[in-house]
Amino acid sequence: VLYKEDLGTGTPTPVTPEIERVKRNQEHISSVLYKEDLGTGTPTPVTPEVERVKRNQEHISSVLYKENVGTGTPTPVTPEMERAKRNQEICSSVLYKENIGKATPTPVTPEMERVKRNQEIISSVLYKENVGKVTPTPITPEMERVKRNQEIISSVLYKENLGRATPTPITPEMERVRRNQEQISSVL
Repeated sequence: VLYKEDLGTGTPTPVTPEIERVKRNQEHISSVLYKEDLGTGTPTPVTPEVERVKRNQEHISSVLYKENVGTGTPTPVTPEMERAKRNQEICSSVLYKENIGKATPTPVTPEMERVKRNQEIISSVLYKENVGKVTPTPITPEMERVKRNQEIISSVLYKENLGRATPTPITPEMERVRRNQEQISSVL
């Protein structure tokens, strides 16, 4: 609501090919326009595979999963079922504090102190507290190489200084992979 307040006059930018490309992409992505200019579809035959997928979708469906449920057969409560039920009650985030008995205090052992210190060191809140003096290290060629690699990998800088691309011919292998992807696609 407030993002348009104190909005001054803008500087008009020329419509560049890049802006047109982005606009076209936005129209393609738009959830409102995705059905515009929709031609007539080509009906596909109902194959056994399509029927299998349809049946699986009905089984998975959260709406249909209780339809056609028959009468159940009661099973006796076994010790294993009681154990699982107790475990569920112990794990329950609602019931975990119910029926708490008296606790037995345990002495603080050196191992517990060591773990506690490690947790404080690992803590994302405390890791900058009590920072002492540091010794500067010289920038080595290895550090320079790693820094350059990080800049190349960086998701922000990966398009900077982009050279011309060389088109590659579409090989039979690429065609095969493309067809497989179309078959796998959840849209098609």
